[in-house]
Amino acid sequence: MYLADGRPAPATSASPGGRRTGRSRRVRAAVPSTVLVLGAVSLITDISSEMVTAVLPLYLVAELGLSPLGFGVLDGVYNGVSALVRLVGGRLSDRGGGAGHKAVAAVGYGLSALCKPLLLLVHSLPLIGAVLAVDRTGKGLRTAPRDAMISLAAEPAARGRAFGVHRAMDTAGALCGPLVAFLLLRAAAEGYDAVFTVSFCVAVLGVVVLLLFVPGRALPAAADTAGRTSAEPRTSAGPRTPVRALLGRPEIRRLTGCAVLLGLTTVSDSFLYLTLQRRLDLPAGWFPLLPLGTAAAFLSLAVPMGAIADRIGRRRLFLAGHLMLLCAYGLLLAPLGDGAAPVCAVLVLHGAFYAATDGVLAAATADAVPEDARGSGLAVVQTGQTAARFVCSLAFGAAWTAWGAHTAVLAAAVGLALAAALSARLLRPAGPAAGPNSPSEQTS
Repeated sequence: MYLADGRPAPATSASPGGRRTGRSRRVRAAVPSTVLVLGAVSLITDISSEMVTAVLPLYLVAELGLSPLGFGVLDGVYNGVSALVRLVGGRLSDRGGGAGHKAVAAVGYGLSALCKPLLLLVHSLPLIGAVLAVDRTGKGLRTAPRDAMISLAAEPAARGRAFGVHRAMDTAGALCGPLVAFLLLRAAAEGYDAVFTVSFCVAVLGVVVLLLFVPGRALPAAADTAGRTSAEPRTSAGPRTPVRALLGRPEIRRLTGCAVLLGLTTVSDSFLYLTLQRRLDLPAGWFPLLPLGTAAAFLSLAVPMGAIADRIGRRRLFLAGHLMLLCAYGLLLAPLGDGAAPVCAVLVLHGAFYAATDGVLAAATADAVPEDARGSGLAVVQTGQTAARFVCSLAFGAAWTAWGAHTAVLAAAVGLALAAALSARLLRPAGPAAGPNSPSEQTS
């Protein structure tokens, strides 16, 4: 167990008939079974989705002949449509309590799974865009309720670690997905068709695991801000805190504003990999391996970064992660030369950026949102971030088409430096800090 200040409590015996070490109790308190099962669902689902994501840029640009601007539109749809439905997913899941979180998440995972075989049937920009929009609708529906279940299951002082464990398992799937796609492209005569078919089968498995093993309502005990444990029955049949009231909270406004500013200058993964591929003139068959570098770094660093966030402050680490991304942009702008070292450095920095920001932002948001509106609060911040990244994809694709990749990356780097400086001021508390993970935590 953890004390209120985040330090581990002294070890006690687990039961009259046995003893459990302090380390074991700390691990169990930090990583409840609900988090582990949701991590397994995300691992399986990410194998499916990253198989498609790994080949999609090359499939659209090289196979179907889309321009960078056309791909920017599709990439914006891929990431932006989910922003339009995250609030809906968060709101609907809050109305049903614990059972609502699982039900809405299951619908989201199911929609995404159904879209995988449809990619075999569509070959025009409008139809591909429609399929990707439905796929991202599923992602938008499931993200907030899934993160709400994680935040409610974990001890407040260990939320960063819990999200880190989940993101590490999620990223293990992201690591396997491109590798499976790479092997299928090399082994199958109709490589893209094989990738989309296998992706669908794996996605269905993820939905089955969610339905069978994620608790429908009961959650492991975790003290909320009122001192009640999540294992106690909740009397609320729906959210008592409306979305407009959440936006009225200064901490939510600051977090959302920060997420929007930084999201406006966060180049999508696909464009980053396309930039690397063109700079180095990599063969098309090797392109799916580029996400492996990012995924490997993310997998290695997610849990340590979550623990660091619990210790030094989640907002501090969130901002530091964007400075890592800025360093990656700098390497893209520098002469890379020959050899794998510069490429590895870019991919490691990219993975470290995700490890320091993805789950950390969700944990920071959970600190500032009441339990009865946890899904809605997470959706508010995630919607702002995702909508901003949608705009960035459109702008970056247009800039690449008009001025070339180098100028587009330079503009993104300058914008990110300015956004990070503004975000540091935006998150600076007006009053004295109450602790590293309190609503008034220091950011500088």
